Amino acid sequence: MNAALQILKDRGFFQQCTDVDGLSALMDKGPVTFYVGTDPTGPSLHVGHLVPQFALLHLRKAGHIGIDLIGAGTARIGDPSGKTEMRKMISYEEIDENVKKIEAQLDRFIGFDGKTAKTDNNKHWLADLNYIDFLRDIGSHFSVNRMLTFEAYKKRMETGLTFIEFNYQLLQSYDFLKLHERHNCCLQIGGDDQWGNIVAGVDLIRRKTSHEVFGLTFPLVTRSDGKKMGKTEKGALFLDKEMTPVFDFFQYWRNVADADVLKFFKLFTFLPVAECEEISAGDINAAKERLAWEITAVIHGKEEADKARDGAKAAFGGGGDKTSMPTAEISRSLISKGIGVIDLYAEVKLGGSKSDIRRLIEQGGAYYTDKNGTETVFSDVKTVVDEKFLDKDGELILRAGKKKFMRVVCK
Repeated sequence: MNAALQILKDRGFFQQCTDVDGLSALMDKGPVTFYVGTDPTGPSLHVGHLVPQFALLHLRKAGHIGIDLIGAGTARIGDPSGKTEMRKMISYEEIDENVKKIEAQLDRFIGFDGKTAKTDNNKHWLADLNYIDFLRDIGSHFSVNRMLTFEAYKKRMETGLTFIEFNYQLLQSYDFLKLHERHNCCLQIGGDDQWGNIVAGVDLIRRKTSHEVFGLTFPLVTRSDGKKMGKTEKGALFLDKEMTPVFDFFQYWRNVADADVLKFFKLFTFLPVAECEEISAGDINAAKERLAWEITAVIHGKEEADKARDGAKAAFGGGGDKTSMPTAEISRSLISKGIGVIDLYAEVKLGGSKSDIRRLIEQGGAYYTDKNGTETVFSDVKTVVDEKFLDKDGELILRAGKKKFMRVVCK
């Protein structure tokens, strides 16, 4: 197997390939141009988008040429793959704004140089497409019977598949054809839920050009408990730090299950596999902290990763810099005259609604750090928090449950 493909396989990026021997032989001959697509249906990428992007960087490092295709055209429809219902339609203007934000995120992560890594946008060839001509030229090569055998469509047939979504596979296949024509792109990579779309694109190019191209998919990443990776209590784990604060991003990885550590090291860091295995075989808490730091450094930079790590240490009583913790400011007068503990938690937006906070306190899950640095439980929902609750720095460190912290600064 070609060395680049072996790297993907060793790190857990390999699920299916249309012709692994043919692709391996092509890669042995020299650089292969490949692409991964991302639809800008939201203002930020989330962790679910990261696997193809890490694969892109591994292939690029091995000498191949990557294209990040931003799907401003396909985002107008929405991909039915992996969805139980039709994606909510958003305006063209909102899609264009999302494109700008996502391109900037990808550029920080990938570093587009226009040679070894570049972007394209399928809006260029889809926005003004003549539908009749498209049906004659492209649609005539597709079998409805075969399309309905693919998992993405079979699942949606149970809940209702709209005609507009049914067109998505044709459009994604057309993307592959256009990238083959524009950039000599010979490989599409993506999650395994894209297998049907990728195979259809490979087949379309063969029919239209007689050229052989390839498709490769990655396993859909789930946690060891079977849940979707990157999902939190607040929803998706976004790369935009305004949507998911860096501290929360760090803490997500710091708190992954023991069984997931090695897998996530291989997928979401660039450390050699042997080093990933060595770290994961050692102290598991140290391994999780290293995992969290490595991923946060890749996405947000080393300085932000250091701050998040220091904030986590301070939150959990292991030293560190508490100014790096999530912080809320409240009026000094509220503390001076006293504020009910439920109202305090609500004021700093920790613990959910007031009824949630009441239950949290009644179940013994609300804490503060006293002047001696000792964490103390709020045992009474009627507790009034005043200046005697402040720590030696005149601040409050609050905790809700096992993992949510807030540094409260009185102004």
